[in-house]
Amino acid sequence: MGRYAMRQFVGRRDLLARIETEWTAVRDQGEGRMITIRGRRRVGKTWLVEEFLERTQPPNVFFAASRQTDERELALFAQTLASSTLPSRDQAEGLTFGTWQAALTTAAAEVDPARPLVIVLDEFPYLLGDTKSPRDAVLGAVQTAWDRTLSKQPVLLILVGSDQAMMEMITAPKQPLHQRPSREMLVPPLNPAEAAALSGLTGADALDSYLITGGFPKVVRAKMGRSLKDFLADQLADDGTALVTTGRLILDAECGASTQPRSILSVLGEGLRKRSDISNATWIDGTNIKRPLDFLIEEKRVVEARRPLSTAASRDTRYEIVDPFLRFYMRFVDRYRGEIERGRGRVAASIILRDWSTYRGRAIEAIIRAALDEMIPDPRFGDAAATGAYWTADNAVEVDLVGADRRDSPAKRISFVGSIKWRDTLQMNKADHGALIRSATRIPGMDPAKTRLVAVSRLGADADATSLFDVVLDADDILGAWSIR
Repeated sequence: MGRYAMRQFVGRRDLLARIETEWTAVRDQGEGRMITIRGRRRVGKTWLVEEFLERTQPPNVFFAASRQTDERELALFAQTLASSTLPSRDQAEGLTFGTWQAALTTAAAEVDPARPLVIVLDEFPYLLGDTKSPRDAVLGAVQTAWDRTLSKQPVLLILVGSDQAMMEMITAPKQPLHQRPSREMLVPPLNPAEAAALSGLTGADALDSYLITGGFPKVVRAKMGRSLKDFLADQLADDGTALVTTGRLILDAECGASTQPRSILSVLGEGLRKRSDISNATWIDGTNIKRPLDFLIEEKRVVEARRPLSTAASRDTRYEIVDPFLRFYMRFVDRYRGEIERGRGRVAASIILRDWSTYRGRAIEAIIRAALDEMIPDPRFGDAAATGAYWTADNAVEVDLVGADRRDSPAKRISFVGSIKWRDTLQMNKADHGALIRSATRIPGMDPAKTRLVAVSRLGADADATSLFDVVLDADDILGAWSIR
């Protein structure tokens, strides 16, 4: 039995299939292929590659970079190569590599055309250093090794990295590895259905759990079989648990030593959404806040800029953390890291338990909008192509769900409007319907005679309310929007 055979591997079938397609091409054509794999820390990139290696059993070397000097990384690679299953392992005994070109060329030596081999460089951005000169030197060495040797041999080279911006940059035009990869892959967190399959939870319990774990496998496994109270007692007991370390590693990967992006994420975690409020809370001047916000939105993609969806143009931008896990972490864990490190995680746990119902009611909205996007196109929702929300500048009107022909305002048509109520014991009712109608009629483009009404509730709608809505969805319907891929 292989080293990883006892692990429960859920989902990722489409991602595995893509790697296996490249592997088959190497085997059938006898020529090299390169794959780049990117994704956030702890999202399961290494797990995915290890699963591929376990299933195919090729001769391979798996090297994990550790952000050390180039000389030290090359020495560690030589040690890893010497203990690998590659035919060249005997050559690596006692070797000292001067460049990554020499290291990769040696690793690919003595390859048997009948048994293609795999070379994995995990956390590849760690090899590139912090400045342009060492980065270009390493990328140039890898390019030369690839062009002169590896691409002409039955070798699958897999470059893995958590710095998503860097992984995209290295294959951009005018970069040494431009057009070298035959496939570039993004590994997202597990979707709600996959996380539910891994945890064994169903319906509303699975969705509530997803608001905490965000589909990060290690956190999902840590939550398995535990109530929220027991999970928090265990995971906040010290700063070395899956919950705490996953958040810390993601922040380090996305923000590094930059204080402004980290401060912005902190106040977003507190619930601030307007640029002026974010500027005031972080003490970043309004003229200077655009750059770190754009960094988080466009480069790191951990923050989303949203505007009210209607047929009227709007410049009222609100900012939200994209990942459910990071949103939870910034709201409840990061701000109490000091208490957790001092063994006082019970302080954070008590606050989470106190505020959980309120937090959940707001946080579930993003999950439900994503679920409707998964369902669309669907005749139940008219001709909607995207799901958003609507609000007025003074927040006097807020509508949880708006379906339109496009994601950004101004839309041409509003196909549906809807309300979300995520209550433990109370179904959607006539009063909720009335509140939706009063607010929705103020949305530009909403036609009371044509726009469909959607109700989303943890427990569905009662008998009186069901007939008032065109579509009623409960927790099982929302979780069912996703499949195990």
